[in-house]
Amino acid sequence: MKKAVSSPNRPDELVFVALGGVGEIGMNLSLYGYNGRWLMIDCGITFADDTVPGIDIIMPDPAFIAERADKLDGLFCTHAHEDHIGAVAHLWEQFRCPVYATPFTAAVLRAKLTEAGMDRTVPIHEVPLSGHFSIGQFELELITMTHSIPEPNAVVLRTPFGSVLHTGDWKFDPDPQVGHSSDEAALKRLGDEGVLAMVCDSTNVLRPGSAGSEADVKTEMIKVIGECKERVAVACFASNVARLSSIAIAAAANDRHAALVGRSLWRMDHAARETGYLQNIAPFLTDEEAAYLPRDKVVLICTGSQGEPRAALWRIAEDDHPEIILEPGDTVVFSSRVIPGNERSIGRLQNKLAHMGVDIITDNERFVHVSGHPAQDELTRMYELVRPRIALPVHGEARHLMAHAKLAEDCGAKHALVTHNGQVVKLAPGNPEVIGEISTGRLVMDGKNLLPLHGEALKSRVRMTWNGTAVATVVVDADGRLKAPVQVTVQGLSEDPAALAEDLRLRVEEAIADLPPRDRRNDAMLKEAVRLSIRRAFKSVHGKRPVTDVHVVRI
Repeated sequence: MKKAVSSPNRPDELVFVALGGVGEIGMNLSLYGYNGRWLMIDCGITFADDTVPGIDIIMPDPAFIAERADKLDGLFCTHAHEDHIGAVAHLWEQFRCPVYATPFTAAVLRAKLTEAGMDRTVPIHEVPLSGHFSIGQFELELITMTHSIPEPNAVVLRTPFGSVLHTGDWKFDPDPQVGHSSDEAALKRLGDEGVLAMVCDSTNVLRPGSAGSEADVKTEMIKVIGECKERVAVACFASNVARLSSIAIAAAANDRHAALVGRSLWRMDHAARETGYLQNIAPFLTDEEAAYLPRDKVVLICTGSQGEPRAALWRIAEDDHPEIILEPGDTVVFSSRVIPGNERSIGRLQNKLAHMGVDIITDNERFVHVSGHPAQDELTRMYELVRPRIALPVHGEARHLMAHAKLAEDCGAKHALVTHNGQVVKLAPGNPEVIGEISTGRLVMDGKNLLPLHGEALKSRVRMTWNGTAVATVVVDADGRLKAPVQVTVQGLSEDPAALAEDLRLRVEEAIADLPPRDRRNDAMLKEAVRLSIRRAFKSVHGKRPVTDVHVVRI
């Protein structure tokens, strides 16, 4: 049972609350509370699967902090991945606080806000890498980390109770190709000072060893492309600027030109070059320019590594791209991991490519992808450097959090807490503990509207998807006598809907005739009788319970 908390941010306590990102991977939104004020770190999304028809993105419901917007000092974005900044454009109006980010993240966020028509609305404050600054009463220090995107930052929150390290997404890579390696010296200095708590990434805690280096991916990519005789397409995450660099270098090493195919790739390229990255990489070709090159002289870098239906690689596989085609003997390299939940869509895409006679290479066959998250050896190294008293695993599902907690205890953490979204964790004073729980939820972007994930609108949509719909129009006089044949329309329930509708008409008219005169004069009773007759007919004959709507017209 949830333990309500009347005052989740008392002046004499330091608390942590996650509205998203704990017990799941994605949708990160963390809150730190101290002295009656709040700091938000990250505000991200996750991508929907086919269990939510018509929905692309899901995000945390910020109702808790929106109700306390006057006490929210600001939002700091650790890096520019969608699961950390993707909800800002959708949710910011609910809390309207200043936003802080390092230059690359700020550039990506500005582009997203411009697309949403909010570029002049949201105040974005750029802060330097390794910077020291204040957001309201919160004193922050950034520690540069390595991840699969430029400028990932760990955040040190300094409070009278002690320092908290919020790692964001990270790994240790001695040769990341773009940006700096993780600042282990700064982590050690922090550990020497003493750390109250570390809130740390759990994504790869089940994986032994280390994540691996982007430099090794580049070396392997040079070999893979060198073995290909015809056109090569590489699918990767658009945000992985280091991977764009590695692919471009591998293409040039094999006397090929690299081209970008997909809008999000061009947005990332622009943000990277604007902030000083990719300076040694020649400008990428457009898809139109690439189409004129000989097939053995080009490498196409494509969006769509997760099988997204509107992305470039899917359109190419459907022979629906205006410029690019693939033919037998061409090669597609999936230089990315499979995000859980996307297995079916990726499988469909790869099968389409296989039917075209295209060769497919994934990270199962060659070392063409490396994770941006720490495996067990890297996590152990982090705990050796930082030596926190409290470990609070985040950014993982339940089994990741539990494995991370055990690893933290084995590394000397005095306390390791496994929590979930909504739990209010008191970090200080005294021993850490869960002191209560707040309501959390999920919002979805449905067209241009935000809706609750578990609201009636989406529940009805799912029911209609599984069971179809039926609509009946009944025209009666004041005494409930039929004045016209009943009209029944069905959707998604039969290959011969006209015959089905005629059968239902007869059943409905029979049900109306069987009603007592008093019930026929009552609209509610009449509607319910018609609805039940349709539902019972479907249940007995088709084994379905369609979403049924009845219109009664009295004349």
